[in-house]
Amino acid sequence: MSEPFVIVGGDAAGMSAASKARRENPDLEIIAFEKGDWVSYGACGLPYYVKGEIEDLEDLVSVTATEFREERDIDLRTQHEVTGIDPQEQTVTVEGPDERFEQAYGTLLIATGASAIVPPFDGVNLDDVHTLHSLPAGAEIRSRIESTGPDSPETVGVVGGGYIGIEMAEALRGQGLSVHLFEMLPHVLAPFGETVAEAVEAELESQDVTLHLNTRVEGFEGDEAVQAVRTDDERVPVDLVVIGVGVQANADLAAEAGVELGESGAIATDEYGRTNLEHVYAAGDCAEMTNVVTGDPDHVPLALTANRAGRAIGQTVTGTPTPVGPIAGTAAVKAFDLEAARTGLIDEERAQDAGFNPISATITSASRAGYYPGGSPIEVNLVADRQSDAVLGASMVGEEGVAKRIDTIATALHAGLTVHEVEYLDLSYAPPFGPTWDPVLTAAKVLAGKLD
Repeated sequence: MSEPFVIVGGDAAGMSAASKARRENPDLEIIAFEKGDWVSYGACGLPYYVKGEIEDLEDLVSVTATEFREERDIDLRTQHEVTGIDPQEQTVTVEGPDERFEQAYGTLLIATGASAIVPPFDGVNLDDVHTLHSLPAGAEIRSRIESTGPDSPETVGVVGGGYIGIEMAEALRGQGLSVHLFEMLPHVLAPFGETVAEAVEAELESQDVTLHLNTRVEGFEGDEAVQAVRTDDERVPVDLVVIGVGVQANADLAAEAGVELGESGAIATDEYGRTNLEHVYAAGDCAEMTNVVTGDPDHVPLALTANRAGRAIGQTVTGTPTPVGPIAGTAAVKAFDLEAARTGLIDEERAQDAGFNPISATITSASRAGYYPGGSPIEVNLVADRQSDAVLGASMVGEEGVAKRIDTIATALHAGLTVHEVEYLDLSYAPPFGPTWDPVLTAAKVLAGKLD
């Protein structure tokens, strides 16, 4: 019998690979090691669990450990941490609850994910200073904010104006807390562009979130528990802090084994998810992938990216080489009553660095036909290359219809469409869903006029 397919990490990429490999080869031995207790869960749902919209933490689990073992015949071992990889001997060192042992592999997938970045703030180890990147972390925050008594929190500081910061601001306001959001850059949601950022900032302020933009957090103050956020020019009293400044790839295990890392610090892989070491693959938040616009390695840790890559690798290791596919960095975020979305290259400087000559158009359209009740404005910023007419990316913001409209541009990026080709796409139309000229088509029409 051949050596097993061994997987390090039991979340999106790892368990997608295991499941696909099992479907393709019912006889393959598959062993997955997960150092924690939870597997295959939706971390993206944690803000909505904290808000109380999702009642039970278990609801965030897609497939339980028991189901993987009993229904999919995968040897999944939780509370087992892989602490070393020996590529010469093709073994991994595993620390289990009761023993330390070596496990041989025929093929190895490193799917170790990413961890929340915790800057070296003064007071970062005080009680009631949290990050949100695991189910236990979500449970701890919700338990704390729903606690009763004289020490129950009333004011929260959110550090970081990215996805987690925006979603947590909404979640915490939804629980009736006063929220201060701190962002060191001039705007929140920097990857979405200024148009989207300004709309989201106005929405946050209308929902009584106090914004501290262009503000660098220096540390936290308190005795045992946090009592204030200290910035470069003020002290803001708080009862709890959530840090959401981004994530970093868990790549140390791979690097120690001689796996090459990319410029982002994540694991460098080829189009099939292979690393520089024979029989060793990497996927998910710990790995780089290829940007569909630039053709260069990129690190965009998102759920679909991890699931897609894991599934492809599961098929590759069972005999059908399958590319993991490029990424466009397509993302959406909810900010109270607003939807914001982005895909591809929208930053002019980054586009220029990639060799493009960017040109853009920003339009305001409507989410429904003008005569149909309930519509609201949608702003679309569409970016293209002057020389080739190729679409490079887009960002959008509005109260409805944004999160799915961005998919039209993402599809255009993967298909290599030009602005003129997007302008004449045959998109659906009905008064409750949009105007005759969809906002995407209007943006393409305006941008095509600039190019002409």
